[in-house]
Amino acid sequence: METNRAHRALALLACSSMAWTGAVAQSQGTTATRNTAKRIEALQQQVTDQGREIEALRKLTSEQDARFRELQERLSTQEARETLLPAPGSKPQPAPGTPNRIPTETAQTPDTSTTPVRVGVAPAAEIQAPPVAQIFSEPGILTPQGKFVLEPSLQYVYSSSNRVALVGYTVIPALLIGLVDVREFKNNTFISALTGRWGATNRLELELKVPYVNRSDSTISREIFTGSAFDNVFDTHGKGIGDVEAAIRYQIADGRDNNKPYVVGALRFKARNGKDPFEVPTDCVTRCIGNATGTGLPLELPVGSGFYSLQPSLTFLLPSDPAVFFGGLSYTYSFARNDVSRTVLNGQTEFLGDVKPGGVFGMNLGMGLAINERSSFSLGMELYSVGRTKQNDQYVIGSVRTQLASLLLGYSYRYSDRTTLNVSVGAGLTRDTPDLQLTVRVPMSF
Repeated sequence: METNRAHRALALLACSSMAWTGAVAQSQGTTATRNTAKRIEALQQQVTDQGREIEALRKLTSEQDARFRELQERLSTQEARETLLPAPGSKPQPAPGTPNRIPTETAQTPDTSTTPVRVGVAPAAEIQAPPVAQIFSEPGILTPQGKFVLEPSLQYVYSSSNRVALVGYTVIPALLIGLVDVREFKNNTFISALTGRWGATNRLELELKVPYVNRSDSTISREIFTGSAFDNVFDTHGKGIGDVEAAIRYQIADGRDNNKPYVVGALRFKARNGKDPFEVPTDCVTRCIGNATGTGLPLELPVGSGFYSLQPSLTFLLPSDPAVFFGGLSYTYSFARNDVSRTVLNGQTEFLGDVKPGGVFGMNLGMGLAINERSSFSLGMELYSVGRTKQNDQYVIGSVRTQLASLLLGYSYRYSDRTTLNVSVGAGLTRDTPDLQLTVRVPMSF
């Protein structure tokens, strides 16, 4: 009996154990299922997040690609702009004009499909001066090595002045005994020139200029020492090859660092091959054959200065975006001539002796501003101080230091990669300066 009870107890215990084991197993299975579902849900969320990140990366890549193409176009545009006036140390070809003056080679856009491009890295070898419209006689930039610039130009100069001379004496302040000589001068000058510039090196440039001068002067006056009551017009003309000039320019500083200018030094030599003032006959006033009288004016106008001269100069260009400031200093030394004489009317000769012109100090200052990729304008002022002339080591009577000042405005248009049009207009600021100067230059690079 007790044995049966023991067996029943054991059986009951076994059944309970099996039931408990099954319950535990069922509980563990439910927990594993929940954990698996959570893992699947987490993986799905991770896949969704990664998809969003991939889409964001795609958009970013597309934006960067567009930005890359924009930078590439800007780089090509900048290279094309630099062809207008490159710096002397660069290899590109000059786009005439400058100076003012460093034309460069035509920029070529790289093929990005085969050539890797480093965006944001500037080419170290091409340090170029900014383009400016040339308004002064000295260009501001140089011609690159091996390049040649041919520059035809035409300049028109007009000036007028009045002179009053009292020949006699006064008895009282309101009464003059003698003659009043009143003269009005009107001068018109056309100077056509052909200038060639060649880049010997990236820092050295040679220049040769051959001008052709055509002058016409009109003098309105009454003959002195006569009782004429009518005005006379005395017209004179002169034309021919003017004084040939040769120059050498060297770039001293290239303006690589900020706030430092480009500096170009130059040395210009001017010959005296043009017909000078001592070679043209003069209408005599007194001591003429037969006691004839005249106006004392030249019967033919000279087209040359009559003196050899040498002019050292320095030119500065300082970029300050969006403007470019430029200026220069110069000094002109004229060599003396010995045993000078001139011919007057009827073959008479007047001996003048030794003649030495005064030195000329010059300075100019201006500002250039680019309007767009093809055009720019400049505004500036130049001043020259001309010393007194000596004759036989004595100052000529009536010779004084003369101040010449002009205000200039210039415009430059790049017609093509090789041709530029420069136009400048000058207005005189002093009585001794020409009233109007109009200059047109068309530099062409080869």
